[in-house]
Amino acid sequence: MARRFNITGFCNPQKHYMVRLDDRLKIIKETYVDNEEYFIINRGRQYGKTTTLKALAKYLEKDYIIFSLDFQKLATSNFENETAFSRAFAQSLSAALRMIPSEDTEKLEERLSALKIDAPSTGMIELFGCLSDMCKISPRPVVLMIDEVDSASNNQVFIDFLAQLRGYYLERENTPIFHSVILAGVYDIKNLKLKLRPETEHLYNSPWNIAADFDMDMSFSPAQIMSMLEEYEADRHTGMNVPLMAEEIYQYTAGYPVLVSSICKFIDEKLIPGNECENPADAWGKAGIEKAVKRLLVNSVPLFESMIRHLEEYPSMKQMFQAILFQGNEFSYNPDTKEINLSHMFGYAVNKNGKVQIANRIFEMRLYNYFLSEEELSSKIGALAQRDKSYFIHDGRLDMDMTLKKFVEYFNDIYSDNDDKFIENHGRKIFLMFLRPIINGTGNYYIEAQTRDARRTDVIVDYLGEQFIIELKKWYGTEYNARGEAQLTDYLEYYHKDKGYMISFNFNKNKKTGIQEIRFGDKIIVEAVV
Repeated sequence: MARRFNITGFCNPQKHYMVRLDDRLKIIKETYVDNEEYFIINRGRQYGKTTTLKALAKYLEKDYIIFSLDFQKLATSNFENETAFSRAFAQSLSAALRMIPSEDTEKLEERLSALKIDAPSTGMIELFGCLSDMCKISPRPVVLMIDEVDSASNNQVFIDFLAQLRGYYLERENTPIFHSVILAGVYDIKNLKLKLRPETEHLYNSPWNIAADFDMDMSFSPAQIMSMLEEYEADRHTGMNVPLMAEEIYQYTAGYPVLVSSICKFIDEKLIPGNECENPADAWGKAGIEKAVKRLLVNSVPLFESMIRHLEEYPSMKQMFQAILFQGNEFSYNPDTKEINLSHMFGYAVNKNGKVQIANRIFEMRLYNYFLSEEELSSKIGALAQRDKSYFIHDGRLDMDMTLKKFVEYFNDIYSDNDDKFIENHGRKIFLMFLRPIINGTGNYYIEAQTRDARRTDVIVDYLGEQFIIELKKWYGTEYNARGEAQLTDYLEYYHKDKGYMISFNFNKNKKTGIQEIRFGDKIIVEAVV
């Protein structure tokens, strides 16, 4: 039977639907474990690290003795000193040995018994002496796996533990020790010093400089998402277009495991049994994904809670994201820059063609909502949009023409006295603050990342099955404006739309503000100039 793993909970009461992990486990074994590497699986929260370790332990058990530990289960008092840590480590290891299906672990357990006795001499030296003896008499090479190493990251005793591992690793030709060591957590081990000692001279002075680079992509590809949906479809017969659904889910999530899982789980559990969709085929379509994303964006999710906490802890990372989202700024990807390194380590940003890019569309949408909500109470234009919401919604449909007309009116009333630099830096944010209360609770919006730069941004609005394409751009003359119209027309063609919208932030002193309708080929463009 093919080995599979559950993607953090996409299931119904009868069955789990899973993504195949066979190839990934094989690569880890052959590339890292068989080659005696010590390495770290550091990925963002809920990225499948624990699931991968559990599956890997099962995959390796025929060839290796696996010591599988979880530091999250250790108490704070276990890290007070070497003695407390060594005893706790020995107790955890004893529990792990009892889970190994082998008759050969009895001798290994005997070696541990002395460490569990309340003796004041027990410390790191005694612990590693015992571990070396166990590796020497083990019937198969020993692999050490430790999950949730972040739980120990503020403790000097754990840094000392890493230093001992490094020392034994360097002497392993003469002294028996672990064949391979796998640590898993959010933080890269070199950043444990960053958390423990924030002074500059200690930032990257890590004892864990022996680790091999673990650069495996642990996100789900569209093909992997499709294989899971095919299994589900064979079981449930919903009538979904599986390739289309897989690609649409990937467009929102970029394969981030828990986000993929959450969308599928919501559709399966909330849309099909409930009244929001008439039949399964409607639920497993674009409208169903939009409903799932909308619900995900307003729920309290540990992943998002961590992201917001990290933004508050690292203001420079927060400023970088704001500049990317609202001003279209580009940052070259440089892992030596603190905020870039952290954002990548946490899983919030990726290296896209040498530039920093927010990792997926859902993260972007959540960040937009967070940044805008920070200013919502003081936003005059947002308050007016909320007050006059009835102007924009008619018979359950969003009147985008009226939305742009009122935006021009309110914008000129409120911001006409501001200088050009203010408008240039904040114009896009102002429009989104105006739009958000109008569609909030019913519609979604997102920014097309491929067209976002310092001059141009495309906003995609989904409202009860209707989609609106809005280009936001800065005015750089008539020729540039004509190119913008042509680009928007191409974009409308891609989305199969006959009508699009454009907001031009014009800094020309002789500009004429207002709304005009332009015919460009067989397309209609409604342009608002402010």
